[in-house]
Amino acid sequence: MNERRFSGDIERLRLPERLERMEVTRVVDLCLQGLAAPEKSPLSVLDVGVGSGVFAEAFAARGLLVAGVDVNPEMIPAAQAYVPQGDFRQAPAEAIPFPDAAFDLVFLGLVFHETDDALKALQEARRLARQRAAILEWPYEEQPFGPPLAHRVQPEALQALAHQAGFRSAAAQRLANLALYLLES
Repeated sequence: MNERRFSGDIERLRLPERLERMEVTRVVDLCLQGLAAPEKSPLSVLDVGVGSGVFAEAFAARGLLVAGVDVNPEMIPAAQAYVPQGDFRQAPAEAIPFPDAAFDLVFLGLVFHETDDALKALQEARRLARQRAAILEWPYEEQPFGPPLAHRVQPEALQALAHQAGFRSAAAQRLANLALYLLES
């Protein structure tokens, strides 16, 4: 098993201090800002590395059609419990079982640093995203929480990979504890 992959308690993913650190409402607002809903249907989002469904639940609460994938099979029923109407499947970020341009937004929340092939994960996000991909990550700095610095992604590297994967632009925004990258298709 990949040493970077989350293997802890599912309940730990929903601890109040962790949720506060993730700024879920602000992140969802920023991800959706400026997206245009398709004619006669709601926006759709794919949550890559869905985990226990924290962000999937927040997107669903905004009226989005929600789907998600996670490499860990234990996460699928956990996410389904919080978002019963979601379409959740076991899959890695590098090989997602949905058709091209299936989602308005592809969201990777604190999972990009765990991917086995960062470029392939971004190419999959680009293949699936009609409008935007958003990557929430730990900033490249020492912090008393999150993964060690060696497992974190340097912003310049992420932006270079995004361009290599075919995104038009990759803008970074620093949050209180995290970094959000908005990649335009």
